[in-house]
Parts: sequence; C-alpha cells; structure tokens
Amino acid sequence: MSRIWIFLLMVLAGALSALQPGINARLAQKVGTLESAFVSFAGGAICLIVAVSVFGRGNLRHISAAAPWEVLGGLIGAVYVTCLVLAVPRIGTAAAMAGAIAAQLAAGLLLDSMGAFGFQKMPLDLPRAAGAFFLVLGSLLILRK
Repeated sequence: MSRIWIFLLMVLAGALSALQPGINARLAQKVGTLESAFVSFAGGAICLIVAVSVFGRGNLRHISAAAPWEVLGGLIGAVYVTCLVLAVPRIGTAAAMAGAIAAQLAAGLLLDSMGAFGFQKMPLDLPRAAGAFFLVLGSLLILRK
C-alpha cells in the first residue's frame, strides 16, 4: 500500500474518531462515564474478535513472547477514551480533540526523533517542529472562548 493511501486511511480514521467522543459522552449521560468507556471498548472488542476470526493472519498464542509494556495499548486507549468522555461535555469536541491531537503530534515527533520502539529514526527538523508548534497554537485558539 502506498504512503498516500495509508495517509488517506488515517485521515478517514481521524474523521471517524471525531465522532467517538460525542457518542460516548452522550452515552455517559445515560449509563455513566466509566460505563460508557466500557461499552465503547466492549463493542470494539466484539468487532475485533470477528475481524481476527475472519481475516487474522497472526497467532495470539505468541502473546506470551510479548514484553509486558507491549500489551499496554488497551490500557492507554481506555485512559484516552475515558478522558475524552469527561472532556467533551465540558470543553466541546473540537477543543478536546485539538488538545489530544496536538499532544499526540508532539509526542509522535519526540518518539520519531528517538527512533522509539525500534522504528526508523526521523530527525526533528524545523518544518516538523513548526508544524507541531502551529498545531499546538491552533489547539489553544480553539479552546479559547
């Protein structure tokens, strides 16, 4: 798959992810904050069980070979979704997403510059740093009333 298709796939995922906090926050008004996050993850787990069953090419029996930190993705996702459920009714979807995306980009630039997790090292040059700066600045402008 080409880089442009992968990028467009992430644009689609990003657009869809803007729906999730509002949906979860509305559900939280009916069932509770943690309960809403739980329902979100349970629904996702069910979808992934089906996807793995139909399309999976790996082997879950090899999970024992993973380092403990390599299975923290679900925990991080649960914290992220729960924080969004708390934030959206108070500061709005745009501000919550802007803060999250700005932090994701800044952390991503840092991780890329270190070659974290054994991936290709990508230097933090002026254009990348400027892009992150302007995204953080933009997120602060969105938060303003």
